[in-house]
Amino acid sequence: MINLAVLFGGRSVEHEVSVISAIQAIQNMDRERFNIIPVYITKQNDMYTGDHLTDIAEYKDIPALIKKSQKVVFINTGEIVELVAFPPKKFGKNKTIPIDVAFPIVHGTNVEDGTLQGFLKHLGLPVCGCDVMSSAIGMDKYIQKTVLKYNSIPVLDCLMFTLSDYKDVEKMADTIEAHFKYPVIVKAANLGSSVGISVAGDRNALLRSIDDSFTYAKKVIVEHAISNLREINCSVLGDENEAEASEIEEPFHSKEILSYKDKYQSNAKGGSKGMAGVSRQIPADVPAELRDRIRDLAVRSFKVLGCRGVARIDFMIDVDTNELYFNEINTIPGSLAFYLWEPLGVHYKELLNRIVDLALKAKREESAITFSFDTNILSTTSFGGAKGSKGAKS
Repeated sequence: MINLAVLFGGRSVEHEVSVISAIQAIQNMDRERFNIIPVYITKQNDMYTGDHLTDIAEYKDIPALIKKSQKVVFINTGEIVELVAFPPKKFGKNKTIPIDVAFPIVHGTNVEDGTLQGFLKHLGLPVCGCDVMSSAIGMDKYIQKTVLKYNSIPVLDCLMFTLSDYKDVEKMADTIEAHFKYPVIVKAANLGSSVGISVAGDRNALLRSIDDSFTYAKKVIVEHAISNLREINCSVLGDENEAEASEIEEPFHSKEILSYKDKYQSNAKGGSKGMAGVSRQIPADVPAELRDRIRDLAVRSFKVLGCRGVARIDFMIDVDTNELYFNEINTIPGSLAFYLWEPLGVHYKELLNRIVDLALKAKREESAITFSFDTNILSTTSFGGAKGSKGAKS
């Protein structure tokens, strides 16, 4: 049986969304194949494990939940990676749990952006989902657009601004108005779940949108807002070598953009289902030719960005021009986009199994690559020169 650590939470504005997605996944995992170890990461980045962590009702009182849970740390012993109780006992045997695979189900900055993936890779664990590089690119909307545009994937042009630009917000607004007609959309460059995103129809609204986005991020992008918009989403499963597309969907929402409330609070009465609870049409009502193009573009984008596991790619159709644009990729989508695979006969349990299999495959492939040589140049290097070995002359 595989000891599978499912990590969720973290220091992110999408912390609670991650909890929803992770508990959904845990409830659908193959208990005959996996021994599931939930690892809740607090907003202070402390890690806890315990049976109560898989009950969504417990999160109504997180301090009480933490008291019932065991604080842990990951340790690489040289042979295996273990979860170890922290602080360790001075006397007696300390509780340890060997971990075979890590499954991060996290959303947002500091966790989905390659930070957590890098930590787990450093430990030597097989990691489900995207690696460090594709996670980082997938989170940064500006770099993402640049890579895709270079590879002939259609994206909307944008302007990128940093905190230094924000020091003169009026000048920022002048630059935006010189490039785009209203309405425009302002986005925090490295967030999801519609946090830090708003549409502006005039200068005053633009200034408010800029303030809002910089509340959540150090970098924002601005692009033309499509007024007559249809959003179409497609999930992709695989890796950069081989991948397949899911069915496509058209989500419905109450405003110009699918809001955080639409995604995660509209089902509060019965317990939020995350993205799985959003009002949507599956399959989306589009011509077969357009469906094929969207699914093809989704797979191409997934591969170009070097992704692995399951991702959801969101597209935009400008109804007035019939132009199709890549909008963004969610490298760890809410609810892991399982609802897009079920129409094709891939149920959630199978989807989760395939994500783990892809992580194990990546680990095997990585094991065949040479990362170091069995030599020690330090044993023969002279340190007498001021420049050291790199600058020394023979």
